[in-house]
Amino acid sequence: YLYLTRQFEGKTSFGMSVFNLGNAIMGSGILGLAYAMANTGILLFLFLLTVVAVLSCYSIHLLLKSSGIVGIRAYEQLGYRAFGTPGKMAAGIAITLQNIGAMSSYLYIVKSEFPLVIQAFSRADPTADLWYLNGNYLVVMVSIGVILPLALMKQLGYLGYTSGFSLSCMVFFLSAVRLCLLHPLSLHSSVVYGNTGRLRVFPLQTAYTIPILAFAFVCHPEVLPIYTELRKRMQHVSNLSILVMYTMYFLAALFGYLTFYGKTETELLHTYSRIDPYDTLILCVRLAVLTAVTLTVPIVLFPVRRALNQMFFASKSFNWLRHVAIAVTLLSFINMLVIFAPNILGIFGVIGATSAPCLIFIFPAIFYIRIVPKEQEPMHSIPKILAACFAGLGVAFMIMSLSFIIIDWTTGSSNSGGGH
Repeated sequence: YLYLTRQFEGKTSFGMSVFNLGNAIMGSGILGLAYAMANTGILLFLFLLTVVAVLSCYSIHLLLKSSGIVGIRAYEQLGYRAFGTPGKMAAGIAITLQNIGAMSSYLYIVKSEFPLVIQAFSRADPTADLWYLNGNYLVVMVSIGVILPLALMKQLGYLGYTSGFSLSCMVFFLSAVRLCLLHPLSLHSSVVYGNTGRLRVFPLQTAYTIPILAFAFVCHPEVLPIYTELRKRMQHVSNLSILVMYTMYFLAALFGYLTFYGKTETELLHTYSRIDPYDTLILCVRLAVLTAVTLTVPIVLFPVRRALNQMFFASKSFNWLRHVAIAVTLLSFINMLVIFAPNILGIFGVIGATSAPCLIFIFPAIFYIRIVPKEQEPMHSIPKILAACFAGLGVAFMIMSLSFIIIDWTTGSSNSGGGH
């Protein structure tokens, strides 16, 4: 472990670390935030988003404080220090399942959206049996041609350039959403959808917003690997990354909501596409979002490979063959899931509802309580009481998320339209 840590110490700049962490935070969830605002209203959405951002900063603070005390910069090793082998395995399994689920969802977006974008640009017949309109072929080509070479990088810091480009794609998405607010299409939307000024709020949909926002800043598996390569100022990197994403999240949700109000769909681009699927601006935005999602996959893969190394090869030094083999195996497995078992994504929804609260809330809090010496902070001290409350909040989020998934499945199975 010490060999792996020292080998990469101090080899990444502050800016590259901000890009990588920002890219890790930003996922396809930004497309659903306008829908969340439509169900809560602007003020409540802003309040919830602010609370979640502050809690994420606090959670990362707990991780970094624990890491700094014991000199460990691996999530799994913090678990080992706190609870022995069970703690290391629990952290490693949670990171692996959470990030495999995330990568599967990203590649599923590529599989479903990329053919539609190509078909719209080329004006090809959607019923034609063309290989470049087959999502299965496209997702494999993207995985081999784009994701795998980036995933084979030795250092996470090398991905700072692609992360910066990925974030610029999302800035373009944000600018385009702002332009669409003034675009003639948004005026036409009132004809397509009817009266958009009236907003009906349903309690269940409003409740769904809470876990959506709670997991909007998931980046904890990537924090310590980035910290290893940065060596210092990681809290500043985390705060700046979260602040940038907080601003982008709010503006994207606000502009999308003000365009369609209560008729905003769960995926914002689908809302625009229903008006004019061949509009050039919307097609460019969809392509930019696909690019951003694709470039996020290597960032998410790094912590999984590190977790597997920590769980099974902790005493081994770096080995290129193992490095490549893990990446190829992971991408092959995820591609097979996306191609042959797309319904498995529902299973990953349950996994995400359990692993994400552990990584965000529960593990940072209980690791902090166990690792920080009682002589330094007694159990009845305010920091440890706050950490215990934070862990309890994570358990509440886990129960809430699982309850919503069960309700969604139940209502989906009883209605022909299914759940969202």
